[in-house]
Amino acid sequence: MIYLDNNATTPLAAEVIRAMDKCLRTNFGNPSSGHSFGITARKTVEHAREKVAGLIGASPDEIIFTSGGTEANNMAIFGTAKRFGSGHIITSSIEHPSVLKPLKYLEQHGFSVTYLPVDKYGFISPASLSRHIRKDTILITVMHSNNETGVLQPIGKIGSIARERRIAFHTDAAQSVGKVPVNVKRLNAGLLTIVSHKFYGPKGVGALYKRKDVKLEPLLYGASHENGMRPGTENVCSIAGFGTAAEIAVKELKDRVRNMKRLSGLLYDELRGQIPGIKLNGHPAKRLPNTLNISFPGVIGSVLLEKLENEIAASTGSACHEGKHTPSAVLKAMGLSDEQALSAVRLSLGRDTTEQQIKKAAKAIVRAYRSL
Repeated sequence: MIYLDNNATTPLAAEVIRAMDKCLRTNFGNPSSGHSFGITARKTVEHAREKVAGLIGASPDEIIFTSGGTEANNMAIFGTAKRFGSGHIITSSIEHPSVLKPLKYLEQHGFSVTYLPVDKYGFISPASLSRHIRKDTILITVMHSNNETGVLQPIGKIGSIARERRIAFHTDAAQSVGKVPVNVKRLNAGLLTIVSHKFYGPKGVGALYKRKDVKLEPLLYGASHENGMRPGTENVCSIAGFGTAAEIAVKELKDRVRNMKRLSGLLYDELRGQIPGIKLNGHPAKRLPNTLNISFPGVIGSVLLEKLENEIAASTGSACHEGKHTPSAVLKAMGLSDEQALSAVRLSLGRDTTEQQIKKAAKAIVRAYRSL
């Protein structure tokens, strides 16, 4: 099978497997212990922290290790809400559920939330965001790139607005880090979510970048791990793999961007040359270089993927419950009809995707589409 679902998760890099294997076999100490085994584990964690910080232009002491993106997003949102006790939050209508569901919870407990609309490309307007800021606005949270369409938001502008108004600003960069350059200073980000398994590291580990001047209340209470923000013995060997993945990304990023942009362009050209009327959802240029979200006219995306189940691994943003298909909320927010949204398929490439695989995938998709 050809794997084109790298936005869902990526395979472990060989270097990551080696680093984790070595750690699992020998590095079993508790990082909080004062003896040599604990010191070795602590050095492993801190080395990884340096590598993750280096990937996004941060300082090591600004990195809080978490269990993944969901926890990091919850930490940013609930940590801010607990600090203020009440107030107004601004977000977009196309955020990941790990942002939207915490905000819905806060709405039920006295907070007010503004959900900014997006245009046909999936962008929010910084000017509109600025107009919605109130005296009691305590947080702005907008994703860096969308997991379904790959669209890259104008985060630098949004971060600048937030900083000028002295409002906490969080961006969920789960899909972006390791795929495109992400620098917290250029983005004016106070809080930023990073996910290991989106760029060839292990699942079950992630991080929240917290700028030194940003204050959060912890979600968990216990010992003083992670600067008092996340108590509990660290997941040492997964953190080691995370750090290795970050180190590889720094070295490979330019080549990854160039190669994935070329191959995704090739795939799209192959498909639109043989299937009239296909629609690229999202901006043609301002999106992740590996991501294609395409509506195939006249078919349901999930049915098309079922036809390809032995050839291609990909996904849709639609849901199926009791045999009924529900269109993607992200695509509906962008103005697509139910029919267009239900016909969409997300094809997301990885660093190991080859030109031969792309040509083979294109032929398989065209053949399956015509059969339907």
